[in-house]
Amino acid sequence: MSANSNLTLNNKLVENYDVVIIGAGHAGCEAALACSRLGLETIIFTVSVDSIALMPCNPNIGGSSKGHLVREIDALGGEMGKNIDKTFIQSKMLNISKGPAVHSLRAQADKQQYSKSMRQILENQEHLTIKQGEVCEILWESINNDCCGDDNSKNDTTVINSTNVSAYTSLADKKIIGVRSYTGTTYNCKAVVICTGTYLNARCLCGEAITYTGPNGLQAATHLSDSIRNMGIELRRFKTGTPARMDGKTIDYSKLSEQKGDERVVPFSFSTDPESVQKEQVSCWLTYTNEDTHKIIRANLDRSPIYAGIIEGTGPRYCPSIEDKVVKFADKDRHQVFLEPEGLYTDEVYVDGMSSSLPEDVQQAMYRTVPGLENCRIVRNAYAIEYDCINAKQLYNSLQFKKVNGLFAGGQFNGSSGYEEAAAQGLIAGINAAMYVLNREPLILDRSESYIGVLIDDLVTKDNREPYRMMTSKAEYRLLLRQDNADLRLRKYGYRVGLVSRETYDNLCEKEKQIKDEITRLKSVMVGANKQVSEFLANHNSSALTQGVSLASLLCRPEISYKDMAEIDPNRPELKDDVIEQVEIELRYEGYIERQKKQVEHFIKMENRKIPADLNYDDVPSLRIEARQRLKEFKPLSIGQASRLSGVSPADVSVLLVYLERGNR
Repeated sequence: MSANSNLTLNNKLVENYDVVIIGAGHAGCEAALACSRLGLETIIFTVSVDSIALMPCNPNIGGSSKGHLVREIDALGGEMGKNIDKTFIQSKMLNISKGPAVHSLRAQADKQQYSKSMRQILENQEHLTIKQGEVCEILWESINNDCCGDDNSKNDTTVINSTNVSAYTSLADKKIIGVRSYTGTTYNCKAVVICTGTYLNARCLCGEAITYTGPNGLQAATHLSDSIRNMGIELRRFKTGTPARMDGKTIDYSKLSEQKGDERVVPFSFSTDPESVQKEQVSCWLTYTNEDTHKIIRANLDRSPIYAGIIEGTGPRYCPSIEDKVVKFADKDRHQVFLEPEGLYTDEVYVDGMSSSLPEDVQQAMYRTVPGLENCRIVRNAYAIEYDCINAKQLYNSLQFKKVNGLFAGGQFNGSSGYEEAAAQGLIAGINAAMYVLNREPLILDRSESYIGVLIDDLVTKDNREPYRMMTSKAEYRLLLRQDNADLRLRKYGYRVGLVSRETYDNLCEKEKQIKDEITRLKSVMVGANKQVSEFLANHNSSALTQGVSLASLLCRPEISYKDMAEIDPNRPELKDDVIEQVEIELRYEGYIERQKKQVEHFIKMENRKIPADLNYDDVPSLRIEARQRLKEFKPLSIGQASRLSGVSPADVSVLLVYLERGNR
């Protein structure tokens, strides 16, 4: 498929594409790369080409649960993991004192280099056009519920799962035909992905000063909201914020606690050579607020837009401003503040933990009470930002709008927060926009197989009243959804949709075989209480044997590693570190893993009990009124999804199951 440009209609330009991406943040970049790499002519719009993959807030990728998302993006064929591996300045594995389910990789980025590198990737991608400009209108036409992409492009060899395509289009009364830019050019297309982030109808607040811009003073997207509302889509206002940036030359580092990176760096991408990321790293620094800081904040709360009632949007629960922390956690006499360098070629330092919308004079006073910042100079003031977004209950799990065929959404526009959450949604929205155009079944990841599945399911089934943030505690099956096995869980999907090469997939299959074979071997090789084994156990402070055991049993002892056992296991094969890691985890946590797998089996049964898209819930007797209202509002596609809706009780689910069973008879 090829773009057809420079046609004219009434002296206006008309161009033809398969997919239009609105926004070039982390969601938009992944969506655009997915569509173009699948051979579709794709155009991505941005208010400024200098803002591609911009990090307007924290200068890092990953972190608790977010590291899982980045690994999953990489397993599916996305770009974020590869890009941070090229541009990080410090890397650290978090939660290593806990079990592998919550280990999460986090890397400080060189913000400028991260953005430049991603822009270069987009510029060099075939079938992808970058356009600086503002989309002001989405064009659509009414349909008769019988349109679903291009019938001539169906490829039955790459169906993702058993979900029927029609289930994701049957509620629609509109279909996408294009977009129009502010300058008047029309871009005909078959699918649109909205990834506007925090730019849509945005305004930034610093005390009494309000500027109608997007983050970092960039142009806001001020014309698209009306077009979205005119399509029958509900918008809401959310808020987020960012701390000040300091001139690093004015910070007294002697008063701070140094935070170094890991000695041995672990890459985000499964395709990155671990040796290529071993390099000199920069340090971050830790300090704390104190009672003087809190006094200044409390004395000026009336000047905060949050507490003065100027801000309309709802802010994030798990990333509160310093004003919120002081008010809501009044018993705390201090709060952590991390000072994080923004790159190798700038002196700017990010003050993590002190986001604020207080006036500039208050900001300077409160920051200067923090040890190490007594003489700091602010380069960029902290500010809050309000923006338009949607209630994601209007979306299917494919991230397509229920009422508009060919219209998809990803990122903070869906009511989430965070670069990683945005990129994950952008990738899925981009993949499914391509699947829609190619008339192939959508890629739907469920909660039992990925953090991405948890993220999207929470967004589309829960009435989220604040920006959604991914957390490990939100994943019921997190022992199975570790960041270390994301490739084993999801590479197959990336391969099936066409974003992962055959060579990469074959390597994965070989890795799976090696893991399985080595686990089998370790369970079959027995060792006894001979002198060599006894000395080995004594040297590792491990209890002596009274009878023969398998090597697998020895490996379950926490004080003994796979590499330690080499001296009593001379016939072992040569294996890579990532294979060894999986062998150790699978054996040590075997009982817990098997228990969660049984829980997943029950979950899958519920997910496979499909609900007809045209089911009239008014015909279902004995449903409570609240449950009936919720089911009619969300229109879940399965019993499992229905059971997760707020307001739907287990009793309501039982009633629904009985009704469906009678209907089947």
